[in-house]
Amino acid sequence: MAEAKTENTAQVYEKEMTFWEHLEELRSRIIKSLLGILIGVIICAFFSDEIVNGILIVPAKKAGFTLQNLKPYGQFMLYMQVVVISGIVLSFPFTLYQIWKFVEPGLLPKERKYVLWIVAFSSFCFFAGLIFAYFVLLPISLKFFAEFGSSEIKNIIAINEYISFVIGLILASGIVFELPMVSFFLGRLGILTPAFMRHYRKHAVVLILIIAAVLTPGPDIASQAALAIPLYLLYELSIFVVKLTGKKPSV
Repeated sequence: MAEAKTENTAQVYEKEMTFWEHLEELRSRIIKSLLGILIGVIICAFFSDEIVNGILIVPAKKAGFTLQNLKPYGQFMLYMQVVVISGIVLSFPFTLYQIWKFVEPGLLPKERKYVLWIVAFSSFCFFAGLIFAYFVLLPISLKFFAEFGSSEIKNIIAINEYISFVIGLILASGIVFELPMVSFFLGRLGILTPAFMRHYRKHAVVLILIIAAVLTPGPDIASQAALAIPLYLLYELSIFVVKLTGKKPSV
């Protein structure tokens, strides 16, 4: 029985893709990813006013900032930037799926069934980071900057500077929220283990507090806790992910 199973496994991996087949597969996945992004950009173009006026500018209004355009073509370039980045974000799950489909031939049969799960979980973490930044980090940051300094100085901000700040903060948060997936990969490679992460939990907490103090402009503890608590929960979730899916030690 064991010999038959070994023979079947050997047959599965007997046919390896040639260099040109890998290249053709890569080209196909890149084209599909670009088409997905293009569709995302087109969709976002139809809702560009809603994205700019109903989403991106709202936090600035609530914080009391006045936004202004300083170039004749400024708003045109702004809308192009917003539409392209929004399209990339919208198509993120599809792009990630194409990346995993390219990697899939190199995975074991038992690992291939987790591709959709990995794509779904990675997308969830990414969008959770975007939502957290928009509803928590961004209002805290803008409130601090709006109230800081002299009341004799009006906060009139160039729209391109504001949008760059908002997009940068939101995307950075989305990337940080991918910590569980990074831990998953390191765990599969045997670099991270639950025991290692538990042993250095106190060090991780100190590092999280430092990161929260640096990234959060507000000097109050509540602002720092708003970032530190989710980061710590992500760390604990990463321990669970490594324990569940990490490489098992050889006996």
